[in-house]
Amino acid sequence: MQIAVLTFDGFNELDSFVAAAILNRMKAKGWAAHITSPTQEITSMNGVTVRRQRPLEFAREADAVLIGSGVKTRDIAADAELLAQINLDPSRQLIGAQCSGTLILAKLGLVGELTACTDLTTKPWVIEAGINVLDAPFVAHGNVATAGGCLASQYLAMWMIARGASVEDATDAMHYVAPVGEKDLYITQALSVVAPFLAADTACAA
Repeated sequence: MQIAVLTFDGFNELDSFVAAAILNRMKAKGWAAHITSPTQEITSMNGVTVRRQRPLEFAREADAVLIGSGVKTRDIAADAELLAQINLDPSRQLIGAQCSGTLILAKLGLVGELTACTDLTTKPWVIEAGINVLDAPFVAHGNVATAGGCLASQYLAMWMIARGASVEDATDAMHYVAPVGEKDLYITQALSVVAPFLAADTACAA
């Protein structure tokens, strides 16, 4: 399972790194989440500069794609040339977006008339794009999921593992990252959010 974590200049570290770290708990089973970007280096909203692991084109061939948020997302969503390079296929890929990443997902035409989640700052822009925004942390429709709020990255990661592997694997990954003394609490909360949206067939379509 190869996963592209789309990360653009001005990115939110919590979106990209938390999700990638949880997904990479599945390395022993052949999974790998890669920071994927159109440029060799990207600088976060707080000035942290990192090197990409995969070019933007990798998103086309990845088994799954996560789109994080950032302070420059509106500019990215308005860049038709850049968006044309992000060719995603929900019929064979698991696709998730978080916060302002939902705006990019909408501009790519992958939300349509479906409901979606995003953060409070981005909400007016996503509504302006014609999307019905839920007051909720997470929602999924088939192979496409959206989440709202920085720490909702854990829900996207757990959903993706449950869909691509199993609920047990997702629970194990959450157990590892959850705070000591609160592991059962975190697992119960995450499952309460994600479980209603898990398809009967949890195998990845890729």
